[in-house]
Amino acid sequence: MGIGILAGGAVGAVLVLIALFKLMWRVAEPNEALIISGSNHKMEGLGEGMGFRIVTGRGTLVLPGVQAVRKLSLDLNETQLQVECVTHQGIPLKVRGVVIFKVGDDFVSIANAARRFLDQQKLMSERVHIVFAGHLRAIVGGLTVEDMIRDREKLTGQARSACGTEMEKLGLIVDSLQIHEIEDPTGYIKNLAAPHAAAVQRDARIAQAEANRRATEAEQQAAARMSEATRDSEILQAGYQAERDQASAKARQAGPLAEAGARQEVVVQETRVAELEAHRKEQQLQADVRKPADAKAYETRTRAEAERDARISAAQAEAKETELASAAQATATRLTGEAEAAAQQAKGLAIAEATRAKGLAEAESIKARAAALAENQEAVVAQQLAERWPEIVEAGASAFGNVDQMVLLNGADGMAEMFAKALTMGGTGLGLARQLLATMNPDGRPAVAPSVNGVAPAPRTEAIPVGDDQE
Repeated sequence: MGIGILAGGAVGAVLVLIALFKLMWRVAEPNEALIISGSNHKMEGLGEGMGFRIVTGRGTLVLPGVQAVRKLSLDLNETQLQVECVTHQGIPLKVRGVVIFKVGDDFVSIANAARRFLDQQKLMSERVHIVFAGHLRAIVGGLTVEDMIRDREKLTGQARSACGTEMEKLGLIVDSLQIHEIEDPTGYIKNLAAPHAAAVQRDARIAQAEANRRATEAEQQAAARMSEATRDSEILQAGYQAERDQASAKARQAGPLAEAGARQEVVVQETRVAELEAHRKEQQLQADVRKPADAKAYETRTRAEAERDARISAAQAEAKETELASAAQATATRLTGEAEAAAQQAKGLAIAEATRAKGLAEAESIKARAAALAENQEAVVAQQLAERWPEIVEAGASAFGNVDQMVLLNGADGMAEMFAKALTMGGTGLGLARQLLATMNPDGRPAVAPSVNGVAPAPRTEAIPVGDDQE
């Protein structure tokens, strides 16, 4: 029983001791300093009898009721600077910047800050702003606008140097001072920059114009090269197209040319055959007509001479008185015989020459037809059509042969007009065909002179002598 009470008392005493220890033990955070007052303490760097103790980064015992513990923040602070200043030239300016500061880490700075800001830590920024504003006005008053613009680092360094002593007395250190902006309500800075800005704009415009010129020249050169390339391409394409067209034309003409060559060879052979046939006919004519005609003429002439001699002998025997009459009769008989012989000879020669001329004409016609066929097939077709024209007209008119009755509205005039048209078809077509044949040269080309005022000259024809018994 007693042991339990003792044990409980011991535990209670331990708990009380722990509670007292926790109540008396204070620990300083890394960003704060503990200011313990209530007893004199001697610290390095500080005077004797300071009356408080500084603890940073560690723990310490504090006697409750005897000592008081307060905290001083060591965090960074900042203050925005907005100071109206006047330069050495008398030009008003507004300087905007920022000051970043904190309580120093050494005990002297902490002690100075504790004495001045322990209960007024929120007023640190305001106090710092007042200090820097005053010094900035003094510094700017000794500088020109050009100095401030060209060398802001100088302004910043002078401000930090001027405020260093006062900030040290306050236990503060400046981590950073930045001048953000210098406002010029009068426009001096703008006017100061105007010449340079104008020069810059001028140079920029010149550079832009030069760039535009170079770009335009480059574009023009590129366009010229494109046009040249397009031209060369089109020329090459045109050349290739011409070669393709030429090859296609040759391919298309190969068949007709071969056919025309074959036909020309056929016509040449036919012409040779016709020439040989004409020569054969001429030889046959010599054998069948001319030689028999010569023999017959010789026979006739011989008989006439014999008859003449007989009549002369008879006349001489009869009488002298009839000599003149006999002589006249003999002379008449001789003349008659000679005339008959000459007539027979002329007839035979005419027949031979006509046959020969006909053969030659047929040969020339075949030759001309071959040439015309090679040069102009339509003319040959027109010639053949002209040669057959009467038959065509006769075939067209034969339609009237089976007509039993015909009713004409205009009577006899209609009948006459109808027959006249039928007759005119054959005559006119045949005349045109003959005129076409008459105007062709032996080589197949037209020989008619050009028409004058729409009237073609009359075709030239040649007469062929024929015998008395030819129609």
